[in-house]
Amino acid sequence: MKQLILLFLFLSATFQLSAQNDTIVVSNNHLIVGTIKDMYRGVLKMKTSYSDSDFAIDWSQVKRIFSEKEYIISSTDGEIYNGALGSENDNEIVIYSADSIITTIPSENIVYLRTLKATFISRLSASLALGYNFTKSNNLGQINLRSTLGYKARKWTIQGNFNGISATRDDVEDVQRLDAALSYRYFLKKDWYPLVEINWLANTEQNIKLRTVTRVGIGKYIKRTNDMYWGVQVGTSYNNESFTEGAVTSQNSLEGFIGSELNLFDIGDLSLLTRVVAYPGITESGRLRMDGLMDLQYDLPLDFFIKLGFTVNYDNRSTQASNEYDYIFQTSFGWEL
Repeated sequence: MKQLILLFLFLSATFQLSAQNDTIVVSNNHLIVGTIKDMYRGVLKMKTSYSDSDFAIDWSQVKRIFSEKEYIISSTDGEIYNGALGSENDNEIVIYSADSIITTIPSENIVYLRTLKATFISRLSASLALGYNFTKSNNLGQINLRSTLGYKARKWTIQGNFNGISATRDDVEDVQRLDAALSYRYFLKKDWYPLVEINWLANTEQNIKLRTVTRVGIGKYIKRTNDMYWGVQVGTSYNNESFTEGAVTSQNSLEGFIGSELNLFDIGDLSLLTRVVAYPGITESGRLRMDGLMDLQYDLPLDFFIKLGFTVNYDNRSTQASNEYDYIFQTSFGWEL
């Protein structure tokens, strides 16, 4: 009887290894067999038959990796490779094709990988966060909604986000604010990328009924690792604005733009995103606009999170002379895919 049980366990393990040919060895020499989904921001996600949820494994703890599937792989120096994965030495990845070795690279230099045959759903990223405050005095109520939706293909990515706030109180006019964007990036070698982006802004503080800014430019990641990335962008933008009141109800202008973005995502369960974009006027000489953002996120189990956000908009030619600035602090609770 004992021999039959051992034989059954051996055959089961053999079948599992053949059916799921993705294998990793972690720093304590444990072997994990399953299906590699992706590695992003220093975390490898792997699906196994013996767990209801995916394993999230710190990439720095992966000593060796073996997979015959074809992946798209990005490195810290901005190179992009396509190939299968193997290891001959600890903390070293061999990227190979059917007939040759493409390159051998330290595992710490890999910042992104995903199978080329990933499903549509697996290429999506999304988040949804809500916040609500209510005070009995004057029936003050405020609700905010933040959401993102993105799709990453082999050479390009498209990303959308929405941030809306509505506040009501008995003795004053309602406060409304909308901030949204849709961007497209195409990845080139050495971490360069051309970009096209459309931004929308509406807020009552600066008398903006709707501001639509179309940006065309080029960006580069100055540094990209499994702990952080820092990038810059530069280009031109077309600004179309309409206002709720005043002598001027609408106007158009051509601007330049220069921006910087820093994302730190390996500080425990915390991540910090900061972004600043300046718009010096071209057709409106002397005008300067700036948009800034800072988000601090704390990750909770089951992909939930708590986020503290700060957003600011500046315009030295605002139609409301006393309101060159508009800024908001937000706290929200959400979930991400």
